[in-house]
Amino acid sequence: METKNIVLMGVGGQGTILAAKLLTSGLMEAGYDVKMSEIHGMSQRGGSVSSLVRYGDDVQSPVIEIGSADIVVAFEKMEGLRALEYLKPSGKMIVNDTEIFPLSVIIGAATYPENILEEIESKVDLRVMAATKMAEELGNPKVMNLILLGSIIKSMALTDIDWEAIIAQNVKAEFCQINIKALHAGIDAV
Repeated sequence: METKNIVLMGVGGQGTILAAKLLTSGLMEAGYDVKMSEIHGMSQRGGSVSSLVRYGDDVQSPVIEIGSADIVVAFEKMEGLRALEYLKPSGKMIVNDTEIFPLSVIIGAATYPENILEEIESKVDLRVMAATKMAEELGNPKVMNLILLGSIIKSMALTDIDWEAIIAQNVKAEFCQINIKALHAGIDAV
């Protein structure tokens, strides 16, 4: 199988890394060779966080070259804009329709860009999801990351993996059911 490339971009505290780790665990469980790398840019202070996941028969490196991602999933709108360069021409982008203002915007040193989704959509195949709102409707805004993970699973045709078992192995028991519900909500939304 040809190597597939997935980029997850978010802001510190959104669960980007947990989603990538669950994805990696599921892909390994399914027998793929998987490589994952993470970049934490001041993640403790609401900075950018990215996780790169590559899988296939024989993956040599965790690095995803610019212009080679099959799918980019942005947990926040501006992160989608930042991640545009990763996407290959035939790739897909999923963006959570939410805004988290960086410190520079909060203190008035910068402005948050307008019309981000329109700009992204003019350049790539875009799917906008209200994952934060969906998570709130499920009763826990923190499971937004599992909704977006579900969108990756569906978009990449990975639904035959036992994701419920992967969640059960990697998430505290008291949060297992809400995470499974969120995952299925994300799968169903695509």
